[in-house]
Amino acid sequence: MELIRKQMDEMLTRLGVQPVAAKGQPFDPRFHEAIEMVESSDVPDNHVIDELQRGYKLKDRLLRPAMVRVAKHK
Repeated sequence: MELIRKQMDEMLTRLGVQPVAAKGQPFDPRFHEAIEMVESSDVPDNHVIDELQRGYKLKDRLLRPAMVRVAKHK
């Protein structure tokens, strides 16, 4: 299974499919879909705490947004 996943990832990379950066990044509604807002003092306000589902884009076109949890201050 791991070999098949690695080959699939390599094929998608050759075709130009790239993962969307999420964890630790500022929330961007163009690339991220917020599933939950979590109160946190460790992470800056409106930054992604956790990535629940990876997002992908093909060159400049978004294929699927990343599903994320976003930090908010009290």
